Amino acid sequence: MSMNTFGHLFRVTTWGESHGPALGATVDGCPPGVAIDAAMLQHWLDRRKPGQNKYTTQRREPDEVEILSGVYEGQTTGTPLQLMIRNTDQRSKDYYEISEKFRPGHADITYWQKYGIRDPRGGGRSSARETAARVAAGGVARAALASLLPDLQITGYMVQMGPHQIDRAAFDWDQIDQNPFWTPDAKAAEDWATYLDGLRKSGDSVGAVIEVVARGVPAGLGAPIYGKLDTDLAAAMMSINAVKGVEIGEGMNAACLRGSENADEIHMGANGPEFSSNHAGGILGGISTGQEVVVRFAVKPTSSILTPRATITKSGEAAEIITKGRHDPCVGIRAVPVGEAMMACVILDHLLLHRGQIGTNRGMIG
Repeated sequence: MSMNTFGHLFRVTTWGESHGPALGATVDGCPPGVAIDAAMLQHWLDRRKPGQNKYTTQRREPDEVEILSGVYEGQTTGTPLQLMIRNTDQRSKDYYEISEKFRPGHADITYWQKYGIRDPRGGGRSSARETAARVAAGGVARAALASLLPDLQITGYMVQMGPHQIDRAAFDWDQIDQNPFWTPDAKAAEDWATYLDGLRKSGDSVGAVIEVVARGVPAGLGAPIYGKLDTDLAAAMMSINAVKGVEIGEGMNAACLRGSENADEIHMGANGPEFSSNHAGGILGGISTGQEVVVRFAVKPTSSILTPRATITKSGEAAEIITKGRHDPCVGIRAVPVGEAMMACVILDHLLLHRGQIGTNRGMIG
């Protein structure tokens, strides 16, 4: 199976399966001299790991990351970093039934059609557990960005669960870390808890929308046509397991606006250009404007549910399936730190590309 690598200069290759002995990432292209250790990466993995509350899968994985190469005396050497996370709480017997059946809404059937072989234990590479490796790699990217862009902040949060959206007027950055849904709306967190608890007890699941904002991104990252910053951001977010849609800035809603509404007016401020709004999501022509970079992605409901669904077997016979095991009733919850990690990887990659080709911005205003 190919195509397990993303990035241009900062390149990440993930490996491993949900129920194998371990999974991880090989990170190549990280600048040398970046201060890093396993504890720094563990901070980000702890935000994604399963079993933290009743609203996520009860699989108990410590997700402890080991750095096998690329670091000497607490600093990156510029050589590839090998990151490994051991699996310790697999229950492969829970997946015996689906070895012959395909879960509706899951990649089971397409993996089988394409390769003629698949690992049914937790979904193998199609499992959301693969994202633990991305979060570890994102921790490396954050460490490098901290030294290159110290004012950069990357924050993800949930803005919608099923049909229920947050109240933007009640947006509070400080609330994001205060509830299990990573939402900036305290009232929404209360309502979602009741809503999801009912779904969880009924054996069903629900989707979600995640928003990731990068503040402190300098103007000039990205390149025209095929090297656009938003192209790579969209691809990175779409590559996350269960993601079915990505928006930059105003996104799909831009089609509802008039040009006079959508165009972000520009004024000269004390420190350079300033924009009256940010419908563009901080990117114009594939190049960052210096505003906040705003990305949203939609995560479908978890396919592994206890609600009976009609399906077929590998031999083509009609069947019914109920997926046993431990699964997220809303996988969007744990997708928040994954989206942050992908944002960090893409921004670092484009910062390194920018420095390699341009150095510093050449166009002066004022």
